Amino acid sequence: MKRAVIAFFVSVLVLASVIMWLRMSPEGMSIHEVTQIGIIFLMVVFGLFFAWRRFSSVRRGEPVEDEMSKRVMQKASSLSYFISLYLWVFVIYINDRVDVDTEVLIGSGILGMSVIFVISWLIIYLRGLRNE
Repeated sequence: MKRAVIAFFVSVLVLASVIMWLRMSPEGMSIHEVTQIGIIFLMVVFGLFFAWRRFSSVRRGEPVEDEMSKRVMQKASSLSYFISLYLWVFVIYINDRVDVDTEVLIGSGILGMSVIFVISWLIIYLRGLRNE
């Protein structure tokens, strides 16, 4: 239950900070900023979905995490870690070839890691665990 509350509050705080950032930003935004904001909103939706699943499990009297959900999370995290290593190799390659601020590349890499995790989790969650 504690994890669900933390996931909910972190999602709400991130959403509030992005809204404040949008209100204080100048009128014209680059395509890179719009892409980052879109990815952040998708991560907030995923966090709220994660918290909602946990709250509904508690309300029904089920355990918050069973063996299946732990195994899906473990498989998704190991797959996303493996793919993220290649993402960082790509980021280092781009850093050598293109003149981009280091902060932008690191921020893009972190957002990329979160997108990779969400995609890995969705694939494993929807496909299921095969013969394990």
